[in-house]
Amino acid sequence: MSTKAPSPIAGRPSFDLDAAWDLHPRVEIRPERFGALLYSFDTRRLSFLRSRELLAVVQQLGGSASAREACAAAGVGEAELPTYRAALARLAETQMITAREG
Repeated sequence: MSTKAPSPIAGRPSFDLDAAWDLHPRVEIRPERFGALLYSFDTRRLSFLRSRELLAVVQQLGGSASAREACAAAGVGEAELPTYRAALARLAETQMITAREG
């Protein structure tokens, strides 16, 4: 019998909170009362950030050594990290954020 643990999101790899991430260079942020709109000029995809807290995390990514550090800088607590990890994973999957090289 296998004891392999299922991935956090079925069929998707786990998002690495300890890696460095950036907003994709071809994505623009438009802050809104509910959070923000992200628009990719490459994919022409529009994404909604449904909270100002998630917007703060995304804005912190470029100046942080890791996504975990960006979350902490935006005031995200340990108990909230799974929710933010899932949101960031979706943004990475849709190419709104990218892993930072080097």
